[in-house]
Amino acid sequence: MAESSKKMSLMGLTTLVTVNMMGSGIIMLPTNMAQLGAVSLLSWIFTAVGSMAIAYCFAQCGVFCARSGGLSAYTEEAHAKSGFFLCSYLYFLSLAIANVAVAISAVGYLTSFIPWLGSGAIPLCIGTIALIWLTILANFGGPSITGRLGTITVWGVIIPVAGLSVIGWFWFKTDVFAAAWNPNNIALSEAIGKTIPLTLWAFLGMESAAQASDAVEDPKRNVPLACLFGTLGAAVVYILSTTVIQGIVPNAELANSSAPFALVYAQIFHPAIGNLVMALAVMACVGSLLGWQFTLAQTAKMTADQGMFMKLFSKVSAKNAPIIGMIVCGVLQTLMALSTISPNASAQFGKLVGLAAVTNLIPYVTALTGLLVIMYKAQVSPAVYGRNTAVLLVACIYCFYALYACGKDAVFGGTIVLAIGYLLYGFIAKRFVDEPPSSLARVDKP
Repeated sequence: MAESSKKMSLMGLTTLVTVNMMGSGIIMLPTNMAQLGAVSLLSWIFTAVGSMAIAYCFAQCGVFCARSGGLSAYTEEAHAKSGFFLCSYLYFLSLAIANVAVAISAVGYLTSFIPWLGSGAIPLCIGTIALIWLTILANFGGPSITGRLGTITVWGVIIPVAGLSVIGWFWFKTDVFAAAWNPNNIALSEAIGKTIPLTLWAFLGMESAAQASDAVEDPKRNVPLACLFGTLGAAVVYILSTTVIQGIVPNAELANSSAPFALVYAQIFHPAIGNLVMALAVMACVGSLLGWQFTLAQTAKMTADQGMFMKLFSKVSAKNAPIIGMIVCGVLQTLMALSTISPNASAQFGKLVGLAAVTNLIPYVTALTGLLVIMYKAQVSPAVYGRNTAVLLVACIYCFYALYACGKDAVFGGTIVLAIGYLLYGFIAKRFVDEPPSSLARVDKP
């Protein structure tokens, strides 16, 4: 009983899942979605269902597979060592891309305080790179400092976004929403497809839920429930907040905003309140970026510990911070920021989100298919196997549709990245061969 009381309850884990997902993923979405119109809000329905199915399957992987390594370990169950490497490699790149997108979000909100940052492509790029390196340097203090800062700063986005979901309806105008519904007169299927990557972006991070199973009361019951309730809770806040904002701020104004939530609070209350929301959003982005920078370095470290990434990623400081790995990650993110340079924060954000979604969806699919082997090894009952397989198929169908919706450019980029991954694995594959086949043994000439 004493040990159980120290573990996390269903309510505590559900809150943790919701907070982990929300982070900074929502703060630029209203602007990007407004460029297509309020009709794009329909994509939330598909993404919410798909995300809950994915989250549930990852929870089941965590319940029946005690291995460490997260998505990569689940992938290896079905796809061997090469699967572990490719999953880690793609997930690592998706996190790096996502970090650049989060930094751009923060700089977009900072432009109100430092107008120079929004004066062109070069200032925006400089601000993004500066923020990337600031959060990397802050992580040199180790995981304990990063964790404490993250639990505080994340509320900088949750409070205004969740608050708008409740109070915003008092200022909601049906005529404003109706005018914003479909200003470009595009087909429903096209509007939904184009915004699937954006709505999926807001749910990335749900895979972290299953990692806490060891510290949860009755994990076989509470982990799947927390994944579902947490994802559903985030979905409700996302849908309500992005819907209500479309009925307050005229669509053309919203589509060109670099700080949509600050804009709506300024219109509802006072510009000073808008400035406060901008400051909170910047704080949340910096805190989120702090955590994801460490997660990125830890992903590389975990893969290096398996002998699949360069050994330099495994080295940690006295404070348990993988400093060398963080520096390498910082260089990679700097190159990504330079390669996607744009004078418009929203345009650059959208470009990065598509590629981040593709490089995240492929590891999702490989890890999801690992559940089939995991259940076989765990000898689950036919009822559990059938139920989980049905949910897995829903999750995979959503992933396939989301990959298609990311568009040719993002999928093309992801395919090239994946092909390069196969080449990289070819160079290290010999490490996992017990001994060369006899037919390849060296034969000395007489």
